Amino acid sequence: MTDPNAIQPSALDQLPDRDPEETAEWQASLDAVAKAAGPHRAAYLMRRTLERAEAGGIALPKLLETDYVNTIPTAAEPSVPGDEEMERKITAWNRWNAAAMVTRGSKYGVGGHIATFASAAWLYETGFNHFFKGKEADGSGDQLYLQGHASPGIYARAFLDGRLNEQHLDNFRQEAGGNGLPSYPHPRRLPWLWEFPTVSMGLGPLSAIYQARFNRYLTARGIKDVSDSHVWAFLGDGEMDEPESTAALALASREGLDNLTFVINCNLQRLDGPVRANFKIVQELEAQFRGAGWNVVKTLWGTAWDELFQLDTTGALVRRLREVPDAQVQTYQTRDAAYIRQDFFGADPALVEMAKLLSDDKILDCFHLSRGGHEARKVYAAYKAAVEFKGAPTVILAQTVKGHTLGEGFASKNANHQMKKLTVDEFKTMRDLLELPISDSRFVDGQVPYGHPGADSPEVRYLQETRAALGGPAPARRVHPVAPLPAPAEKAFASFDKGSGSQNVATTMAFVRLVKDLVRDKESGRRWVPIVPDEARTFGMESLFPSLGIYSPKGQTYEPVDRDQLMYYKEAKNGQILNEGITEAGSMADFIAASTAYATHGEAMIPFYIFYSMFGWQRTADQMWQLGDQLGRGFLVGATAGRTTLTGEGLQHADGHSPVIAATNPAALTYDPAFAYEVAAIVKDGLRRMYGEAAPGEDPNVFYYLTVYNEPLPQPAKPSGPGIDEGIVKGLYRFNTAESAGLTPVANAPRIQLLGSGTAIHWTLRAQKLLAEEWGVAADVWSATSWTELRRDALEADAALLRGEERVPFVRQALQGADGPVLAVSDYMRQVPDQIAQWVEQDYSSLGADGFGLSDTREAARRHFGVDAESIVVAALAQLAKRGEVKTTAVKEAREKYGL
Repeated sequence: MTDPNAIQPSALDQLPDRDPEETAEWQASLDAVAKAAGPHRAAYLMRRTLERAEAGGIALPKLLETDYVNTIPTAAEPSVPGDEEMERKITAWNRWNAAAMVTRGSKYGVGGHIATFASAAWLYETGFNHFFKGKEADGSGDQLYLQGHASPGIYARAFLDGRLNEQHLDNFRQEAGGNGLPSYPHPRRLPWLWEFPTVSMGLGPLSAIYQARFNRYLTARGIKDVSDSHVWAFLGDGEMDEPESTAALALASREGLDNLTFVINCNLQRLDGPVRANFKIVQELEAQFRGAGWNVVKTLWGTAWDELFQLDTTGALVRRLREVPDAQVQTYQTRDAAYIRQDFFGADPALVEMAKLLSDDKILDCFHLSRGGHEARKVYAAYKAAVEFKGAPTVILAQTVKGHTLGEGFASKNANHQMKKLTVDEFKTMRDLLELPISDSRFVDGQVPYGHPGADSPEVRYLQETRAALGGPAPARRVHPVAPLPAPAEKAFASFDKGSGSQNVATTMAFVRLVKDLVRDKESGRRWVPIVPDEARTFGMESLFPSLGIYSPKGQTYEPVDRDQLMYYKEAKNGQILNEGITEAGSMADFIAASTAYATHGEAMIPFYIFYSMFGWQRTADQMWQLGDQLGRGFLVGATAGRTTLTGEGLQHADGHSPVIAATNPAALTYDPAFAYEVAAIVKDGLRRMYGEAAPGEDPNVFYYLTVYNEPLPQPAKPSGPGIDEGIVKGLYRFNTAESAGLTPVANAPRIQLLGSGTAIHWTLRAQKLLAEEWGVAADVWSATSWTELRRDALEADAALLRGEERVPFVRQALQGADGPVLAVSDYMRQVPDQIAQWVEQDYSSLGADGFGLSDTREAARRHFGVDAESIVVAALAQLAKRGEVKTTAVKEAREKYGL
């Protein structure tokens, strides 16, 4: 067995030692220091030597961890501009009102969080007073991803500067009656304040990285210079356990996103208890970020610790801080000085001697109160270092106490995340600690009052003046008046109306062809943002590589292997395509940044993100919900869609349920087009609604989800007649009748209505022919482009009826007078077409591909799921037999004839 303590070989061992004697001298020196001064001194010298090597550009592995002390020494801290005492008063008011808001709401049982903002108050206040650029100056301002559980503190500050009133605060988490405040940052619920939804933990950090990257993309492409914008993401140390939180760290460092700063509130607690009870989360995060190439700034200890570090002439204090696990640090927060003397200082003789020089008050001040994240001077130094650092993103690891200033009942308690209120006595203690002028007489009937120094008070004037100097209020969401994008030339869409003749064309290819034409449009073409998760060749998009280029901040530093080919792999600094590699989550974060650029930057961008349909909603539905919350606009395209069309790939690839998940998202308009002209009509309508002139009552803040297929088939011409375009957009139209299909039925032939979506319509059309030629049944075929939109329209009609308004659902209008029963078919689970069942007046049944997918040919898979043409015929005959319109024996005959 290998000795884990043995010196492991490194890459340097592969090189010949040009001077073994010199090497031996270095090693002997290290041995001598360890023997004479101890291993701690030897380790210290090695760390300093490695730091010098790193600073000098010598190619050695970077140190992944530094000592458990502040990165910026006290002597190197810059002075804080402005009035620190005034900022302390403002922070005190914000602390009070945040706690009062949640406590007052607790009587209604609506919940809320107090302890998070209490720990992070100075992290926010320092940014608002000195760093966060607003949107009323030139440019776009900064983008702020604020920690969701800290929202009461953000509301409290908005109350102080007059953007909210007491009624707003009393309606915290009570939105139904209007004038309420959402629980967390929700742009859809409070669109003038919140920009970015962050409380689905892990999505904030991921989105922040791609937002910073998209800012660079906009600048590089000449859309808008946003190089002055900085992205700030405020996160919890427990939140960093979410895989999405750290999924894109390498991207941020690889592309040198020095316009990005993470501020991680390291209060050492997550929802149930310590983040790393037996370890140290700060050290773990430092190693993780340093290893990913980030600049790391640790702000751990407040000024009360300065005296202790000055007394630490042996390094014993620093060593002890490194070895004490986080849970024990939390325990110190709640114990008396005697316990700390014994447990912390008693572990080392040098520390015992140090403790003799410290009063009990000094020890309690250090271990109970003094944290780097609670002092404006420490936080300011860290922020200034972050914005001035060039070449890489920065993470600030700020140590705080969860529940700071809320009293002994809150600070560092494991349960404080679930604690929703303070008692009147606790509020009075907090008032005295914060030195707020709130008299006892204001506590009426046990109700804690809100506090405000007055609209013309020095505190409010200071707050408003500092924000004005930084470009206006923050956070704030602004949708600048943007002229509707001119509609692309009609030719791009009309070219699909004539069909493909004898040529087989998959709807995936039809969509790609459409996009190729649209990106050439002189007015809006440059605003398209193609996003692909390393599958462009699968979807036939490689021809876009040389014409549009793949965005890379480095351009192309190599000669591509396929440079002599027409469709070579081209990267460019101003490339238009975002090819993210194999990351659907990263691609969705790209999409969110692009889809909300109309608000974030006042620039309408048109993202389309194309992906394996199975790997879209199933993997990233949480981000798609975030997209809806953030009021994003654009086109999601689930390619190689359906349960049975992707031959041979099998269970993990066969998508039979993405429309089911998509139907749960109110902002998603879900379409399953069958033909190329339908794809064109839907995209045309989407551009009108989201980027042009939305009709009265239409919400432009939606996104379109289209499923397209990889099955090459002849594309028919668009049928003539009224209502086709309306039906395509609303979700249903009659594609043909038995008569128009040339299938002249016998007189008084039984009739059935066949509804098909996506690729299933081709099986339906074949079934229409079999029914007529072999069973004497007349079938009309309908294209159901959107089961979900039909359902939503019907739900709205139901709601209107409850209001006393007469309104007939579109699906009922479309099918009115259609003879016979209805049989609906799709390549998805039956519950997809079953969405409309209750609003269809005719007898209704459905076929679909329920269950797990499997590997086989398309024909075999469709027969397995009972959705092929022959299965449709048998199901149609069964419906008609039930009505007495065909003989019951016909069902058995058909089943035997087709081998079902």
